[in-house]
Amino acid sequence: MDLSGIISIAGMSGLYKVIAQTKNGLIVESLADKKRIPVYATHKVSTLEDVRIYSTGDEVPLKEVFQKIYDKEKGATTSVDAKAADAELKKYFKTVFAEYDEDRVYGSDIKKVLSWYNILHKEGLLEKKEEKKEDEKPAKEEKAAKVKASGEAKTAKPKAKESAPKVKTASAKVKTQGVRKTGVA
Repeated sequence: MDLSGIISIAGMSGLYKVIAQTKNGLIVESLADKKRIPVYATHKVSTLEDVRIYSTGDEVPLKEVFQKIYDKEKGATTSVDAKAADAELKKYFKTVFAEYDEDRVYGSDIKKVLSWYNILHKEGLLEKKEEKKEDEKPAKEEKAAKVKASGEAKTAKPKAKESAPKVKTASAKVKTQGVRKTGVA
């Protein structure tokens, strides 16, 4: 599940994917209708990677909450409509994420989380991606250990002395101009 580059913009419904950065802001693409719009520095933007949910202990990243929903629903969309009554949403959210702080997480927050989950599910951004890097590290470490043990490790060649860089003085950059007479004494 990769939430990098996915943002929410205050005052605009839905989620957006960052396409490019401009000098004044961002160019984003709506995940719903694929329209591109500019987002300026005056807009309040939240990346989904930075969003956290209040719990009885520490705050929990939204990614973990999405993972819990994904596991409960077995990879399907939510069984509860995001526009359901607050009581029904809180009951559902309690089954998914029992540790959430009921005093600080409002019904509107749960609606956002569920609707975001459904949008991301529709776009296929919630599927688990296998991380090959973790599997490759032990193999590389074993190979390095074997090379070191057998004495076949390459020795580094000493670098030749580099000459000191040439320093340009300020006077070298200054162009001399002729004296202009303006007629004023």
